Amino acid sequence: MGQKRTPPGRPGFFEPLRAFLGLSRPAPARPGPRPQCASGKAPQGASEKAPQGFSDEARQGLADLDARLPPPEVPTEPAFQPGYRRTDRLDPDAAAGGGLVTAADGTRRPHYWGHRERLRTRFLSGGHTAMPDYELLELLLFNAIPRIDVKPLAKRLLAAFGDLPGVLAASEHRVLQVEGADRWVWLQLRLAEAFAHRLGQARVLNRDVIATWDHLISYCRTAMAHRETEQFRILFLDRKNCLIADEAQAAGTVDHVPVYPREVAKRALELTASAIILVHNHPSGDPTPGEEDIVMTRRVAEACRAIEVTIHDHVVIGKDAEVSFRECGYL
Repeated sequence: MGQKRTPPGRPGFFEPLRAFLGLSRPAPARPGPRPQCASGKAPQGASEKAPQGFSDEARQGLADLDARLPPPEVPTEPAFQPGYRRTDRLDPDAAAGGGLVTAADGTRRPHYWGHRERLRTRFLSGGHTAMPDYELLELLLFNAIPRIDVKPLAKRLLAAFGDLPGVLAASEHRVLQVEGADRWVWLQLRLAEAFAHRLGQARVLNRDVIATWDHLISYCRTAMAHRETEQFRILFLDRKNCLIADEAQAAGTVDHVPVYPREVAKRALELTASAIILVHNHPSGDPTPGEEDIVMTRRVAEACRAIEVTIHDHVVIGKDAEVSFRECGYL
């Protein structure tokens, strides 16, 4: 049987609560004759207990709390400043495009009135060729940020990451460091990147990649050229050299990615692939293969040779160029 609990109203039930609040328990009343008045009755309220005050510990706790509060005359500031700046959008120094615009009828209106509709009309009527990158990025940001001018944010993103592909491939941590960007902005960037990857993949999937080599390189550049860390991908081909699977085998750091030849050969057997193409990127932008890349490729080739899987090529993707191991004589 469990320990018998003390019901309310009995000694000991409120002791933990009293200890938490720092209140002392009132001393038990000593038995004695009840005071009598002239009428022989006990005076009104004589049976009521006198109110108990705070203990010394409770008073000390209140004093400590009061000492932590700043005096009323001292100005205070928040511990963390907001990540945005409050600016006057009609100020030419703060607004993109510059303050008030005078219309043909002489009326003056804010420069950003109707800007979104004008930009959409230009895109639909003339296409994207004549539009600069920051305006295309503006169109994308319209879905993330409503009712404010997003041109300054678009230009800040391009300044931070160099170009439009760099913005789309940027990591969440770096995007959120840009003033004005939030997780909804990052979501739109990820969606645009996903559409670009699917479009490039559709041009090479289930097709002869040897005959459409340029499309394959274009797809690999879209998927990997602007990554901030190294990634190792494997393209699995059937007997007709048609792409049957494209998988990211491993992700690494800024200058290294671990590759295990046994896992490469195992996955090729699982997909019944007859040949593979190895692809990895160099975040530094220089696609020149290093000694570790050459040694790793030879080890993978030995593992695949044992299971009769051919390695057509190993391509290193840089920011502006790529290097083929077969063309360089490493395979």
